[in-house]
Formats: sequence, C-alpha cells, structure tokens
Amino acid sequence: MRYFAYGSNMSVARLRERAPSAEVVGMARLRHHRLCFHKVGTDGSGKCNIWHTGNGRDVVFGVIYEIAEADMQRLNAAENLGTGYELRTLPLELDDGGITQAQAYVAIPVNDALVPFDWYHALVVAGAREHGMPEAYVRRIEAVRVIADRDRERAHVHYRLVDQSLSRIVA
Repeated sequence: MRYFAYGSNMSVARLRERAPSAEVVGMARLRHHRLCFHKVGTDGSGKCNIWHTGNGRDVVFGVIYEIAEADMQRLNAAENLGTGYELRTLPLELDDGGITQAQAYVAIPVNDALVPFDWYHALVVAGAREHGMPEAYVRRIEAVRVIADRDRERAHVHYRLVDQSLSRIVA
C-alpha cells in the first residue's frame, strides 16, 4: 500500500519503528495544501496536518512509502485512525511531473492555537532534510514556533530518532 508521509513519519527511523516493512518510493508534492502543526496530539501538543487551501501556490512536500498491509494496520493504530486522523487517497505530483496516488492522514480535529514539542518539530525537519527537500521548504518548517516537552524521557527517546534521520543524510 502506498502511503504519503509529510510529518514525523518522513523520518525512515520513525516510520520503521511503526511499520518495519516501509520502503521509500520517492519524494512527492501535494498541491493546494499547506503544512500545519494544528492536529490535536494525544500529548496536548500540535502535530502535523495537511490543510487544503485551494491555492495552487501552496504545496506540501512529503515521502511516498510502500508499506505492507499488516504494518499499515499498526500504523493506523499508532496514528489513532478514526479519532486523530482520517485516511484519504490523494493525488501527488512526482519529481518527473507524473501523478500518482497514495494514502495520507488528514487530522480530525484541529486547533490552530497548538504548538509542537521541540523533539517532534526536530523530527519533521530531520525527515525533510533526510529526503533532500527544497531548502526554502525546510526553512519554513524550521521557522515554526515550538515548546519544550516537560517529559524529558519522551523527548530523549525521540531525539535519538532525530539523530538516526540526520545520520542518513549523504553530504
């Protein structure tokens, strides 16, 4: 099954914790959408969402993965499918200009007042860098305001994933 990751699951290390069969197909773009950090996380912080704007200049970059059905079921559970996200099939633009489809999570509900934890934000940035997304796009993500997670153990665990993602970058 093809899955479009645009948030923390862009990180291969993060996604393979949840879906070990995940294999990178390539980078893709979702037009008429904007990346937001307004999904209501179970920890009270903001998580990523793709927000439909209708504006052709708005674009979300992400990674298409091929994932085995059994692993997709585990990923659905981790993403709280049905209460945290809906799964939608979306048209995606490939680097060669071709169009493909993949499933992506779309947040329910959202709250524009939310802010992501520092480690979550760092994981999204690391995933974008890991896959060579355009520098201007990465900078827009980096500019998002963050808050420190008071649960330092949780933060430490996730910062290890950030390090793993960054170690995959080929200079």
